[in-house]
Amino acid sequence: MENQPHLKAIDLRRSFQIGPRKVDVLKGIDLEIRRGESVFLCGASGAGKTTLLYTLAGLEQPESGQVIFEGDVLYAQGDAAEARRRNQRIGFVFQGYFLLPELTAFENVLLPCMIAGESKGTSRDRVEAILEKVGLADRLHHLPAELSGGEQQRVAIARSLMNDPSILFADEPTGNLDSKTGAAIVELLLSVVREKERTLVVVTHDPNLALRGERRLEIQDGKIVG
Repeated sequence: MENQPHLKAIDLRRSFQIGPRKVDVLKGIDLEIRRGESVFLCGASGAGKTTLLYTLAGLEQPESGQVIFEGDVLYAQGDAAEARRRNQRIGFVFQGYFLLPELTAFENVLLPCMIAGESKGTSRDRVEAILEKVGLADRLHHLPAELSGGEQQRVAIARSLMNDPSILFADEPTGNLDSKTGAAIVELLLSVVREKERTLVVVTHDPNLALRGERRLEIQDGKIVG
């Protein structure tokens, strides 16, 4: 349905056991995100923002509550179906890049296509085009150790976009970068989602970067407060 939220969270709750102590991390999160919207989640360390991001992206199941993505309830269709959804419809950019060190930039970006069953020959042009788009046309055959932090993050962004997801999640995408490089990475994310009319959800500790989005949400003690 056209008026349906792209992503909706209903009373999300999540806790962790730390020794004898139970720590409540998400305390009844309700949230709606429109298709094509860019939303930045802010909050202090330990506020629950990364746990919320992982839960919204289908990576970490809540103890209770629901995540509804494109009309479907996440975590309700079995592991294989959820893995296909993450591969085909959801992109995720990790703070630590999570590039395979033995693979080149080209091969790391190719991975989602191989998981989807595409051949290297079929995907080659797309991989080269997307690496060119993120400014790495001359770094295709470099290993992660031969790339700067900003370049590694660009490879991670390219990988997340390979299967043309309708929504892109990014966890502290500038956390390991200097301010200038970080600002360029955020601008790259925003330009990509604007061009393709994709939805973007970003966790950041930087309130100035959060102002770049259409909406900024503050998470405090497991709840959205503003």
